[in-house]
Amino acid sequence: MPTALILALGQMGDPAFRRPLLWGVLGAAVAVGLLTWGAVEAAAWAAGGTGWLSWLAQASGGGVALLLAWWLFLPVAAAIACQLVEPVAAAVERRHYPGLPPPQGASIAAQIAFGLRFGLRLLLLQVLMLPLLFVPVAGFVLALLVSAYALGAGLFQQTALLRMDMAGARAAWRARRFAGWSLGIVLAAMALVPILNLLVPVLGTAASVHLLRRSTGN
Repeated sequence: MPTALILALGQMGDPAFRRPLLWGVLGAAVAVGLLTWGAVEAAAWAAGGTGWLSWLAQASGGGVALLLAWWLFLPVAAAIACQLVEPVAAAVERRHYPGLPPPQGASIAAQIAFGLRFGLRLLLLQVLMLPLLFVPVAGFVLALLVSAYALGAGLFQQTALLRMDMAGARAAWRARRFAGWSLGIVLAAMALVPILNLLVPVLGTAASVHLLRRSTGN
């Protein structure tokens, strides 16, 4: 896993990464903005009327929204990553694995379906794990580990689907699941740090390509 991550970091300046990275930043900004606006408006509506009570409700709603945006950035990043797999993987393979044949994996429909399931599953997990944040240290660590496993598995298999069917992607994940989980832990931790979290979609996809190539011996 460290090698995959180092190689991915070393390519972050690749011009081919700029467009996916920009889309990742824009997507995250839109998602966080909508979440914050929705929470503030919902809090104001619940308080009703005007004056200090409405203002307090809006301020509280904004605080809650920022907390949710911080914690739920992971599924947002994962959903963005699913849309960036092909261009990022192509750039990594072009630079590090030029001898590979053209990708002939699962159908576009199968890849889209997997990406949607992956994003929704991770979102549900993050919501279910929210109560654990109120358990000092142990709860946070457990939530991070569970989310990291789901993130690592999803990114790896989404990348694998470019070159194999679902059964092959699952088999490749089983062969590299501990390395993939370790990568997921690093990415999940990065997702909690402002600015660094913007790199998660592209970095995670690029590192997953390297893990996949090592699992298949290429």
